[in-house]
Amino acid sequence: MLIAILITFILVLISILIHYELLRTITNILPHISIKPRARLLVIITGVFIAHILEIALFALAFGLMQHQWGLGAISGNLEGSWIDYFYFSASSYTTLGMGDIFPAGHLRFVAAIESLTGLVLIGWSAAYTYLAMSKFWGMKKGEK
Repeated sequence: MLIAILITFILVLISILIHYELLRTITNILPHISIKPRARLLVIITGVFIAHILEIALFALAFGLMQHQWGLGAISGNLEGSWIDYFYFSASSYTTLGMGDIFPAGHLRFVAAIESLTGLVLIGWSAAYTYLAMSKFWGMKKGEK
């Protein structure tokens, strides 16, 4: 169990770093692009989506490795037998959707639970970031930076 806790801690830290770096990158490029203020929302949301997809993929990779390489548990249920099963399960956990057609066993249950908490926090961070970024240029006119 100690190994699963350590892996989970590392996954959470990497997810936070991914999120921070992508949001910081968006913040740095927004003042330098000349697009309509409304179109900036697309840049923000695209960046946020990329961050979340990378974080989900990171956990999916860890689920696969923990099951097949390190024997720390299993993902069971209605599986198709490809990496998309792990991505689907990870997205379901990250978003706290929890469909239930695929479920973890063993130490992967701990990882899945913490992934849900991580996703909840990072989705909240994304919502707050989007609101703050939008409030900076809410009343801007075309051509203003």
